[in-house]
Amino acid sequence: MERVAMEGKVLSENARVAAELRERFREHRVFVVNLISSPGSGKTTLLEKTLEKLPAGSRVAVLTGDLQTENDANRLKRYGYPVKQIVTGGTCHLDARMIEKHIADWNLDEIDVLIVENVGNLVCPSSYDLGEAAKIVLLSVTEGEDKPLKYPSIFFKSELMVLTKTDLLPYVPFDATLALENARRVHPEMEVVKVASLGGDGLREWMNWLEQRKQKHFAELAQPVG
Repeated sequence: MERVAMEGKVLSENARVAAELRERFREHRVFVVNLISSPGSGKTTLLEKTLEKLPAGSRVAVLTGDLQTENDANRLKRYGYPVKQIVTGGTCHLDARMIEKHIADWNLDEIDVLIVENVGNLVCPSSYDLGEAAKIVLLSVTEGEDKPLKYPSIFFKSELMVLTKTDLLPYVPFDATLALENARRVHPEMEVVKVASLGGDGLREWMNWLEQRKQKHFAELAQPVG
């Protein structure tokens, strides 16, 4: 019971900080997405291709989380956008306080889109609100089609599923149709984009979704509150 009470307290505090972050993002018109997946699903590669193909002058920033090393941040910095690594030191998720700390010296008025690459994990990150406008879950074809059923919380909370590494479909025993059916059993309205980041297939659809969801978010911000 003591452990449950402590966990509840931690999540309650996280929710409070996340609400404050969400209000700050609203005030500064920043669209924030939270990318969540198992390790090795291709989040960083997708981000590399995204940053590479963004129109000149795009006002995008990235926070990338890992238990150790700054390898992912180093991969992403070469595209010229603001990037920070969040090293959790063993914690299996990012939390709102980490986001608050790492954006402290950024001018949010100079950022339109903030992409958060969470720690590779389908369980812990689903419980922690980061003040984002949308969660996005990645599922690679090198995993199992039953992942949405095994880890329903994150699939239920995500607006979009990105099916990655689809260029490997001829070589792996993965049923993409069944994976989609399982995802929609958990979240019937979930949108899906299929990508092969290395070859470029589906990247236009992914970036179109990101742009359209950003515009929808900004339109919502323009509506009177209450």
